[in-house]
Amino acid sequence: MTYQKVTPELVAQLTEIIGSKYVIHDDMEKMIPYSHDEIFEAGYTTMPEVVVKPRTAKEISLIMQLAVQEKVPVTPRGAGSGLSGGAVPLYGGILLSLERMNSILEIDMGNLMVVVEPGVITNELNRSLAAEGLFYAGYPLSLENCFIGGNVAENAGGARAIKYGVTGRYVHGLEVVLPDGRIMELGGKRLKDVTGYDLLQLLVGSEGTLGIFTRITLGVLPLPPASAVLLAPFPDVESAVRAAPRMMIESGIVPAAIELIDRRSMELCCRFRNEKVPNMEQAGSYLLIEVDGTTEEVEQNYNTLADLCLEGGALDVYVANTPATREKFWKLRAAIGEALKAYCGENAAEDIVVPPASIPALLAEAESLSNQYGLESVCFGHLGDGNLHIHLLKKDENMAPEKFRQAIHAVLKKLYTRARQLGGTLSGEHGIGHKRKKYLPYVLGKTELDLMQGIKTVFDPNNILNPGKIIGPDPE
Repeated sequence: MTYQKVTPELVAQLTEIIGSKYVIHDDMEKMIPYSHDEIFEAGYTTMPEVVVKPRTAKEISLIMQLAVQEKVPVTPRGAGSGLSGGAVPLYGGILLSLERMNSILEIDMGNLMVVVEPGVITNELNRSLAAEGLFYAGYPLSLENCFIGGNVAENAGGARAIKYGVTGRYVHGLEVVLPDGRIMELGGKRLKDVTGYDLLQLLVGSEGTLGIFTRITLGVLPLPPASAVLLAPFPDVESAVRAAPRMMIESGIVPAAIELIDRRSMELCCRFRNEKVPNMEQAGSYLLIEVDGTTEEVEQNYNTLADLCLEGGALDVYVANTPATREKFWKLRAAIGEALKAYCGENAAEDIVVPPASIPALLAEAESLSNQYGLESVCFGHLGDGNLHIHLLKKDENMAPEKFRQAIHAVLKKLYTRARQLGGTLSGEHGIGHKRKKYLPYVLGKTELDLMQGIKTVFDPNNILNPGKIIGPDPE
C-alpha cells in the first residue's frame, strides 16, 4: 500500500476544518506522546505527520473525506493506554485524537443507560454515576486513565468480567464515522434487536479499523451497596488455581472478581508501592477475591469463601471490608504493570486466554518455554475467566536486545500454539493491533482470516483507517 505524505496544503485544509489550535504539525516535542501507547517492548513507536483533535462527528467526517481524497492514512486514538500498538500511526499520516470529545451527554435513569462521547475517562463516568446510585460495570483496571471509546474499540475486559462481563455486554448504541466519512447510527436504548446482521457488535472490538466512534450508549447497573475483598496467600500457583473453581461450585457464589498474582508479581508491586502483605516468605501466589451485594450477602459470602480458601490450601485469608483496605489491595493489583516497567525494563506483556481449567497446563508451558530460551515468566491476571497476563523477562540482564527479541518470538509461537490446543487464543482483552498481528495464523485458520480481510475491505476499500492493525499488509 502506497500512501501520500501530509503536505502543507493538507495541513491548511485540516486547520480550516477544526482550527489551528487543534492541529499539531512540525512540532516533534508535542507529537512524541502520540507516537506510542503503553506497550512494554521496544520497537512500537512511529511518529505521526500531523495530529488533529476534532470536537464533533461532522469534523471527523470531513477529515475522513479529505484523507480518502488525498490517500493519507488516519489513526484514531483514545487515551493511548492500550497494549497492542493499536493507536500507533504505523504509516505516519494523520493521528486523530478523540481527547476533546469528553462529555457525558445523558444519564437516563428511566432506561438505565448513559450516552457519552468517546473521550470520557472511564473512572470519571463511574464517579458521575455513583452520585446517582449507579455504576458502569464493563471497565478495565486502567479505568483511571483509559477512555470509554478505547474500551469499546478493544472490547476491554478487566477484573470483574467473571460476574459482570466485558465492555460489549453494555454497548447498546453507537454513532460511527465510517472510513469514507459517512456517519452511521447503530442500536440505541433498546435491550433487544435482531434486525439483520449485528453490525453494532461487529464494531465493538474492531480496534479503530472499521470506524471511529463519536457517541456511545451504554447500559448501567444499580451500584451494589457493599463489597469486600479477600486476599488469600497460597503455597504455590497450582493450589490457588485449583481452589478458584472449587470455591464457586461448592458455594454457588460468583465473585465479582478472582485475580491471580504470582509471587514475583506481588514482590514487584509491593516494592513499587512501598507496601507489605502477609506471608511473603511462604506464599507462592495470592488470590484477590471480591464479593459485592447487600451488606448481609457480602458478609455471608466472604465468610463462606474464606473457609473454602482455607480448605483448598490457603495459608491464611485476610478480609478487607472498609474502603481504605479494599483500595489498598486493588491498588497493589493495579500497580503490577507499572512495577514491571520500573524494575524489569523491556519485557513482552501477553494477554492469553484459555478455558479456566486449562490454566495450569498453560502456566506449565510458559515456564518450560521460558527456561528453554533463557527467559523468566511472571504471571498475574483474571483467574476467574481464564485471562492471564504472562510477562516474559530477561533472566540475564546482559542478554543482547536482538537475542531477547528472537527468544520472545520463539516462545510466543509455541505458547500461542499451545494455547490454541488448550481451547484458548492469544488475546482476551488487550487486542491484536500491530503487536500480535503476525501471530494470528497460529490461532486462526485461513477461512477466518480471509473473512476478516473481506470485512475490512467492505468497510474501508482504500485501507485508510488504522492500516497495519489486525489484518492486511504491514508498513514497507
